[in-house]
Amino acid sequence: MTDVIPFTDLGAMTGEVRDDVEAAWSGLLDRNEFIGGAAVERFEQEWAAYCHTKHSVSVANGTDALRLTLQALGIGHGDDVVVPANTFVATVEAVVLAGAVPRFADVSPETLLIGADDLEAAITGRTAAVIVVQLYGQMADMDALGKVANRAGIAVVEDAAQAHGATWRDGRAGSFGSAGCFSFYPAKNLGAFGDAGAVVTNDSELTRRLECLRDHGRASWSHHQHVEVGTNSRLDALQAAVLSAKLPHLDRWTESRRALVAEYQRQLADSGVRLVGAREEAGHVYHLAVARVPRRDAVRACLDELGIRTGIHYPIPCHRQPPYEHFATAPLPVVEQAANEVLSLPLFPQLQTRQVARVSAALCELVPGGRSSADLELVRRPAVHRNRKSRRAAYGQ
Repeated sequence: MTDVIPFTDLGAMTGEVRDDVEAAWSGLLDRNEFIGGAAVERFEQEWAAYCHTKHSVSVANGTDALRLTLQALGIGHGDDVVVPANTFVATVEAVVLAGAVPRFADVSPETLLIGADDLEAAITGRTAAVIVVQLYGQMADMDALGKVANRAGIAVVEDAAQAHGATWRDGRAGSFGSAGCFSFYPAKNLGAFGDAGAVVTNDSELTRRLECLRDHGRASWSHHQHVEVGTNSRLDALQAAVLSAKLPHLDRWTESRRALVAEYQRQLADSGVRLVGAREEAGHVYHLAVARVPRRDAVRACLDELGIRTGIHYPIPCHRQPPYEHFATAPLPVVEQAANEVLSLPLFPQLQTRQVARVSAALCELVPGGRSSADLELVRRPAVHRNRKSRRAAYGQ
């Protein structure tokens, strides 16, 4: 039987921090400290320092991080927010939940990130902000985007849910613009053992409003006074302890990801598969190793039969999803073409180079160099005996 190569392996990362997590959880159980408290404050301080920002406000998940940031900035009814259409649906969902209108933008064909021209084309007279999605672990050109945003007088919010520790020149993800929003979903580069999120910012007033909104609009000076319509989006101390245990490992895990992607690039150089482009100024952290593959679905089926698990991020762009398609106002050709081609390859810090070699060899055979998508003939391989229960690609996000 051929060994299955998983798309990701949460167990391998958990194994490296299990003792630290169990010790931290034991302390929380002894103190009966589960919502807020020292563990949450500690992680907020650690995460702000890591992101090179003054403040970090923990929340329940990445979607709330985006929604509450827009609300804290005063963005809502009557406002447009520019969003690249090839993001996870939560980015657009947050805009709508805040009461604003998403304006979909196309992206660069090389990096699949929103660029200055894409932003400029999407700005209207009602635009109040742009959410810059740092997709797959790579940051967009924050210098060029910042210039366009400044000229238009709009806020810049980073969706850095896939970019923990990524950089643009000398700046860390989350440190540009008004705020940076993070998800710590378990499969992220820095993942909790459940849902968790955070907003980082250098704005003290924005921090105050976020702290208020996440806790039912509660006043900072009184437990019983509520000064805004807020919500319940507090981070559990149990998750904060997990994140503090994992954070010291993040940079090492990132270097492992980079080395594995370099190996993919080397071994796929002569094939018909190409990885999504990386900018020299961007410190890519490779949350995902995304390739563009002709006849993607057929190739993916063959890989699956060979015991190689993959993901797709994302097969249906946001502007083609039923709840949001009425917001689409213009063609988005780059996003739509990419949706038919992107394939996320196995990648996690403990992945072995021999496994990368096996994935690469299969792709080189299935998609040889010099062959067009029109004349590519895929040869089915004998099915690998395995558990055929459904799997959530990339654990859902």
